[in-house]
Amino acid sequence: MDLLDDPQPGQNMPEFTVSEISGEVKRALESSFGRIRVRGEVGRVFQARSGHLYYDIKDDRNVLACTTWKGQVATLSVVPEEGLEVVVTGRLTAFGAQSKYNLNVDEVAVAGQGALMALLEKRKKALESEGLFAPEHKLPLPYLPQIIGVITSPQGAVIRDILHRLRDRFPRKVLIWPVAVQGANCAPEVARAIDGFNRLTPGGALPRPDLLIVARGGGSIEDLWGFNEEIVARAAAASQIPLISAVGHETDTTLIDFVSDRRAPTPTAAAEMAVPVRLELLAWTGEQGARLSRAASDAVQRRAQRLRDLSRALPTGESLFSVPRQRFDRVADKLDSALVTGVQRRRLRLTELSAPLRPTSLRALVTARRDRLAHLGSRLSPRALDREIAAQGDRLTRLSDRLQAAQTTRVDRLRQRLDATDRLRETLGYKATLARGYAVVRDDQGTLLTTRAEAAKATALQIEFADGTLDTGAAPVRSASKPKQKPPEQGSLF
Repeated sequence: MDLLDDPQPGQNMPEFTVSEISGEVKRALESSFGRIRVRGEVGRVFQARSGHLYYDIKDDRNVLACTTWKGQVATLSVVPEEGLEVVVTGRLTAFGAQSKYNLNVDEVAVAGQGALMALLEKRKKALESEGLFAPEHKLPLPYLPQIIGVITSPQGAVIRDILHRLRDRFPRKVLIWPVAVQGANCAPEVARAIDGFNRLTPGGALPRPDLLIVARGGGSIEDLWGFNEEIVARAAAASQIPLISAVGHETDTTLIDFVSDRRAPTPTAAAEMAVPVRLELLAWTGEQGARLSRAASDAVQRRAQRLRDLSRALPTGESLFSVPRQRFDRVADKLDSALVTGVQRRRLRLTELSAPLRPTSLRALVTARRDRLAHLGSRLSPRALDREIAAQGDRLTRLSDRLQAAQTTRVDRLRQRLDATDRLRETLGYKATLARGYAVVRDDQGTLLTTRAEAAKATALQIEFADGTLDTGAAPVRSASKPKQKPPEQGSLF
């Protein structure tokens, strides 16, 4: 037998340990695939006590185990849920202790709008079952908030539209909490902003708002997905400050719209819900003041008329005093005899009472009465009366000053209303439209022309500008019986 012959095939092959094989397999997987994207349906989902997330991605034939570590879970824009079709991104690796390979996922995205809508509907039903959409949980909006908190991006047209609309309607103090309005940071930042505003102290150095507005412009469902996250919906439902949701345009719907106290179709509409129109309030108060004055005047006139009517039903002075005068005459006739009888009766009584009296007791009684009179006299003083007179005089002066100030304020307010009405009249008139470059066209009969076809049929045209009238073609002939044309509407100008 040849010494070089291998008596048993395979004895010259190298031997590996289990750890070496596992390490080689792991390095081969990581070097061959690197960072990959996988699409599939989420299967079993399990979150360990350590915070790591374990789940499966599957199709109709195979299953891929996936792992997202605790530090990566917070950065996920979408948390995997069983039955959700997603696209995951990560690195393929192996776990030698169990001879398994898995995908370390650091990014999860929903695969398709249909899956997003299904996830949204699932979350909506779950929150609705908890009562977060119930009308009795909605807070009423303050009629005129002093401070308004706005949660939105500091860049873009949304915040400018809100501030501009508030300035036009009723200027208020605005606190802006800048947040990301899309992407992975959107949901946690919006939730922290709502909670942060609620934690402020009313009347503190940074006062707590009376009303919150969460706003964002329109976009796709993916762009608005941050406002569909459960953390945002629960933060809005737990807010003790009334909240208006103004996310997207009128056709866009997110979860925050259902839990907010009021939904606005646009950010501008949210500003209109937040405050009333200042000029309308001034007009309303002026109208109410006029109604109050008229009502008071009418009430006084009605009572005066009622007093006159009642006075005519009263008897005359002669009829009122005729019976008492007769009684007085009868009593006067009996007065002389009654005086004599009374004097005699009192003299007898005086005689009976004076019998036991002595000069000493009389002097003591007189002295006691004199002392008491002196004591009471010392307590009498005009100072209290003087103070009362002075206080009433001061009160009269204050009332006179208030009356004068109220009259001055009312005259100024009426003057401002008159000026505003005059400016509105000038603005609504068609003359102001002519000054902006428009013109009014009439034919030779003075009829208003609004279309090119009508102008082409006319033999002559009369064009009215802001500074005068220009005639083209033959001189216009106006009918004596034709009524004067009304000033044209804005749609008749060109």
